[in-house]
Amino acid sequence: MGTTLEMIKWEHSIFALPFALVGAMLAAHGVPRVAPLLWIIACMITARSAAMAFNRWADADLDAQNPRTAMRAIPAGLLTRRFAGGFTLVMAGLFLFCAWQLNRLTLELAPFALAVLFLYSYTKRFTRWSHLFLGLSLGMAPAAAWIAIRGSLDVRILVLTLAVLFWVAGFDLLYACQDAEHDRKHGLHSVPATFGVPAAFALARTMHLVMLGLLAWLVQLFHLGVFAWVGIAVVASLLLYEHMIVSPRDLRRLNAAFFTMNGVIAVVFFVFVAADLLLRHV
Repeated sequence: MGTTLEMIKWEHSIFALPFALVGAMLAAHGVPRVAPLLWIIACMITARSAAMAFNRWADADLDAQNPRTAMRAIPAGLLTRRFAGGFTLVMAGLFLFCAWQLNRLTLELAPFALAVLFLYSYTKRFTRWSHLFLGLSLGMAPAAAWIAIRGSLDVRILVLTLAVLFWVAGFDLLYACQDAEHDRKHGLHSVPATFGVPAAFALARTMHLVMLGLLAWLVQLFHLGVFAWVGIAVVASLLLYEHMIVSPRDLRRLNAAFFTMNGVIAVVFFVFVAADLLLRHV
């Protein structure tokens, strides 16, 4: 059980789930009904589990070649590719079932969501912009949650999708820097491998500035109040700290920047937006 949880990195759900909850709360103008909220969370868990297991299945040979990833479950012999493939199918089936419990549009779009999630695992084989595909994979969450609540799509929520896309792509650019040399040697594509680590850092900073601008636009579009603005200010401060603790010449604290800080950023934004929405209905 522990090995399976390690394979799907369940703790990384903290990246997308808070933004999905923001999308659901914006769609409901407050707290959604319990039943759809629980089904949304179930969709998030099963879709992400399917995506991570598929990634481990698809990348097993590549992981074995990289010293940083050689101890992952499949190359280390702790799990088999057959198990990972079966786990992927089970989680994908459960995701479709959960989507069915919400509304027709959610179910109709669910296969396309899985297609995006699965495609990401192959993007580094043919494009240096795999970081944007990962951003889209997580960025779909708030729009999907909106559809789950409303049964339709409001283009305003796509601003949050874009914000998450650039946020995730930005920190994935930083994370990919540690594999830049390995990727060049093995014919894999990424921005750090193509343009160099300093360029990746510069582009990551730009993407995170774009993210902050999109969050500000979102607050204006939904006429949110002071708590949401404070949330953006805190997010900006955390992003600044993230970029201060790593540099092209010093990647030692990259895991802290990638995992800890970005998890905090997602939760902080959700808390402040949720507070703003709830206080409006007190």
